[in-house]
Amino acid sequence: MVRSEAQGRLPGIAPVSVIDIGSNSVRVVIYEGLSRAPTMLFNEKVLCGLGKGLGSSGRMDEEAVVRALDSLKRFRALSTQARATDVYVLATAAAREASNGPDFINKAEEILGQQIQLLSGEEEARYSALGVISGFHDADGIAGDLGGGSLELIDIKGTEFGKGITLPLGGLRLSESSGNSLSKARTQARKYVNTARFLEQGNGRTFYSVGGTWRNIAKLHMEMTKYPLHMMQGYELPLEEIQRFLTEVIAAKDSKDPAWQAVSKNRRSLLPFGAIAMQEVLTAMKPAKISFSAQGVREGYLYSLLPDEEKASDPLLVAADQLAILRARSPEHARELADWTGRMVPAFGITETEEEGRYRQAACLLADISWRAHPDYRGLQALNIIANSSFVGITHAGRAYLALANYYRFEGLHDDGATGPLATIATPRLLELAKLLGGLLRVVYLFSASMPGIVNNLTFAPSSAPDLDLEFVVPSAYRNFAGERLDGRLQQLAKLTGKRLAFRFE
Repeated sequence: MVRSEAQGRLPGIAPVSVIDIGSNSVRVVIYEGLSRAPTMLFNEKVLCGLGKGLGSSGRMDEEAVVRALDSLKRFRALSTQARATDVYVLATAAAREASNGPDFINKAEEILGQQIQLLSGEEEARYSALGVISGFHDADGIAGDLGGGSLELIDIKGTEFGKGITLPLGGLRLSESSGNSLSKARTQARKYVNTARFLEQGNGRTFYSVGGTWRNIAKLHMEMTKYPLHMMQGYELPLEEIQRFLTEVIAAKDSKDPAWQAVSKNRRSLLPFGAIAMQEVLTAMKPAKISFSAQGVREGYLYSLLPDEEKASDPLLVAADQLAILRARSPEHARELADWTGRMVPAFGITETEEEGRYRQAACLLADISWRAHPDYRGLQALNIIANSSFVGITHAGRAYLALANYYRFEGLHDDGATGPLATIATPRLLELAKLLGGLLRVVYLFSASMPGIVNNLTFAPSSAPDLDLEFVVPSAYRNFAGERLDGRLQQLAKLTGKRLAFRFE
């Protein structure tokens, strides 16, 4: 780790850089370090269009080659400036298939001072699968990674995946090979997709969408529907909704709508072709839903470098714990809360699913990250930071739960203008659980002063008194914590849960 007075970075890890040479874009992403939950330090792309004209000429466009090589000079300099200890360079379809690909690779390696990994189509599919596995909890479906030159498809179940295939259906290639004809593009896409027989195995499962063009389709949908959370990872749509929207994108009747301005001009022209490719895949597969992934080949490659023990860890809990280390008064206390609430929730008649338990633990780890804000704004800051953090391994409904639970913990067990937008994303069940967790935290924080050592000595236990349901049992050593504010918080929790509650010191 570079020696620095900055405390906003995790100790013990050093930056790593991944340079991705694709058919449409060349990109550098510099990550804080090799981690189960990697955080971007720097991210830049140049839409070089290396695959432009490749289908007809068999060569990468010469002007695009010059732009790409110039970009690589900058990307090497940026990686050095960021103190990246390792730089990984991946090249895909255009460099793989072009007759001038070997010459380009030689020049690029000379600029970068290291060997470039020229991925086969099967390797692209493999790393795309690992990107999805690293970013989704218990993934189950088929992943499709649409680049500029090719489309990779691969079946995923948990941490296992099949043998991927690659099809010549990248957005740039499809637009050129069809002469920009949407009907010809449809015919070509259908022809190639029909060769992917294993798509039928995805019926009723999830289609994981990877790649810049497809992410921009999701971005456009968010803008058109005024979706309140602009977070790509884990954005889900049912099959019928995405198919209808893809038809609208292909027709482009609303292209004058201001929402289209959210998509870069260079990407806009490829959206209809990306939509056709997706529509054909979905028609063949018939998934229950589609989930967009912000993670792909780059993240999958980094995931492949991790030890097996780290691969098996939960990326959501890792990221939440890291944020507690960086921003909480006591990460140890946050971990105590994650453990304690797991024991207390059943006392209120709640049986959590495995997913709900993960979310509760993450919410507790994040419960003190806004303490440096003014007391009047801690709830709002927690809500905004959590809702918009780059977490993976979580649905949007789960993300809303984490943010709302911590808002309620600061602001009280009621909804207002700040909670309204996220409340539309969370399910009724998760809203109920968020308020319960918020209520528990509001009580227990008055004992802990956000420091470890007390929480695990407190418990909710069934009461033998006829007028009570549960007693909050507190060791007599903590009797001095008693007071009106504590009683008020406990009765707020009682009102929320419909349980008759009281303190008992023993």
